[in-house]
Amino acid sequence: MALSELPSESHITLRKMTVADLTAVSTIEKQSTLFPWTVKHFEDCLKAGHEAWVICDNEDHIISFTIVQKVVDELHLLNICVQLQHQGQGYGKAMLNHVVQFAKELGSVLIVLEVRRSNTKAQSLYTQAGFNEMSVRRDYYPAEEGREDAILMGLDLRLLSLFGASS
Repeated sequence: MALSELPSESHITLRKMTVADLTAVSTIEKQSTLFPWTVKHFEDCLKAGHEAWVICDNEDHIISFTIVQKVVDELHLLNICVQLQHQGQGYGKAMLNHVVQFAKELGSVLIVLEVRRSNTKAQSLYTQAGFNEMSVRRDYYPAEEGREDAILMGLDLRLLSLFGASS
C-alpha cells in the first residue's frame, strides 16, 4: 500500500520526524503499548542519527511513526506505531512499505525487527510484507507479569529481488 492509497490520500504526508514531533509521538506510543518508550528514548534515536518518519494528516497531526537504524548492510526496524483510532486503515502497511523502499535504496540486504509474541496483529502485518521468523528471544520484553518473548523477524531483500516482488 502506498500513501496515495490511504484514506483522504490528498491530505496525507510522510516526512522526517523532528524534535518538535516528540511529544505527539510519545503520546501515540503511550496510548498504544503498555511499556512505551520515553521522550528521551526518542530524542536519543534522533541524536544518534537514526532515520525516523511520521505520517501526518492535512493539519499536520501525526497518525503514524517509525524509527530505523542502519547497521552495515542491515536495517533494524526499532519502532513502528499507528495512533489507535487509525489502526487497521493501512497506515502501518504504508509505513512499513516506506521502510522497505528505504532499505532497498540504501542497498540493505536484510531488515530485522523484534515483536512481542502477544502482538499477533503486528506479526500478521510483517508476515504479509514477506518477513519470516528467524528466532525467539526469551524474556526480551517486560510484561505485566514477568517477561515476554520477542520473535525476531527478518526480510531478506535479496529474495524480494530474486522473486521480482515489488514490496
